[in-house]
Amino acid sequence: MSERTQIPGNSPFEPIVGYARAVRVGAFVWVSGTTATGPDGKIVGGSDVFAQAQQCLANLATALQRAGASIGDVVRTRIFVTDVTRWAEVARAHAAVFGDVRPACTMVEVKALVSPEMLVEIEADAVIASQLA
Repeated sequence: MSERTQIPGNSPFEPIVGYARAVRVGAFVWVSGTTATGPDGKIVGGSDVFAQAQQCLANLATALQRAGASIGDVVRTRIFVTDVTRWAEVARAHAAVFGDVRPACTMVEVKALVSPEMLVEIEADAVIASQLA
């Protein structure tokens, strides 16, 4: 059986809710819904959904790296936005990171995220192919 590794992040919600930023078991990595949380635990980007998406993706990349994976290992992303009319701004940020990887992806509008200043949340699943038996 493969060891389970929990990777913490910088969200103040992790200890409150009881989750890890990412979890790795063997060659598989699951990254929790990731928002535009900066190093200080505050949301980066204000009302700029593109800037928030960029920060979400940077946080996601950091979690993957800490789990021993990379953006290139991502096989699926899920994007949650509070205003789907701004989908193109989020898609532009996603494509800048995943344009060559092209994981399976879903984007949905949600009524709200945990804090009103959060405009986008992104989660990812990765498989480190070189580690598959």
